[in-house]
Amino acid sequence: MFRGRSLLMEPMRLQKALALAGVASRRTAEALINEGRVTVNGHPVDKMGMLVEPGHDMISVNGQPVSFNAPPLTLMLNKPAGTICSANPDQGKTVFDLLIGIKERLFTIGRLDKESEGLLLLTNNGDLANRLTHPRYEHQKIYEVTVGWRVSPSALRQLGQPVIIDDKPTLPATVTLIGWNPREQSTTLRFVLREGRNRQIRRLCEAAGLRIRRLIRTQVGALTLGNLKPGAFRPLTRQELATLTDGDDHPAGRIPNE
Repeated sequence: MFRGRSLLMEPMRLQKALALAGVASRRTAEALINEGRVTVNGHPVDKMGMLVEPGHDMISVNGQPVSFNAPPLTLMLNKPAGTICSANPDQGKTVFDLLIGIKERLFTIGRLDKESEGLLLLTNNGDLANRLTHPRYEHQKIYEVTVGWRVSPSALRQLGQPVIIDDKPTLPATVTLIGWNPREQSTTLRFVLREGRNRQIRRLCEAAGLRIRRLIRTQVGALTLGNLKPGAFRPLTRQELATLTDGDDHPAGRIPNE
């Protein structure tokens, strides 16, 4: 059973109800509806806009009833390399395998690809996920990226230039040099992104002729990894949750996939 948080009985759109219950983000909930995987009172729903009353209407996803009485939960995970953000275990070890002792059904806010590491947020609060992934809201993301060999001044300038992803140019990234390691023959860079585009940093490095050795997301908005060890997780505090929503009136990017 999907267990969501307690909701009032006022009518709301089905995709919003699913998001607030923690089944998925609102965008993913819309996809579930379009795919015919959601039923209301036993009847399949395959189009947007249906109004439901949580706690009164019987809502199911993939045949599992949705409950609206579990408290919201948002976790910070230090994702280790080699894990995937999918919940499908057939694709390899997932980040959900790391959440020992967590009974709530969570989903990721944004993604990190299999070989990327660092700060990953997971929640059952679909409304929060929608705010963090919608292009209207600004939540700056910071990454530490180690690349092979020395980065020339011209390559550093190129890294800050837009690249084309899905036929649309990216916003310029802010890229600064952290340091050169002569023993490892590697350079560490700091990337600051203001939008969420699929594998943006990897494509920027590829365009500059650089090979990534390690990519770590260290910060989302005011949230930082701190001393959280790889594979470890913790719940966000109320103050940390507030930092994710206080800037909702500032338009900019969404949590990206790297």
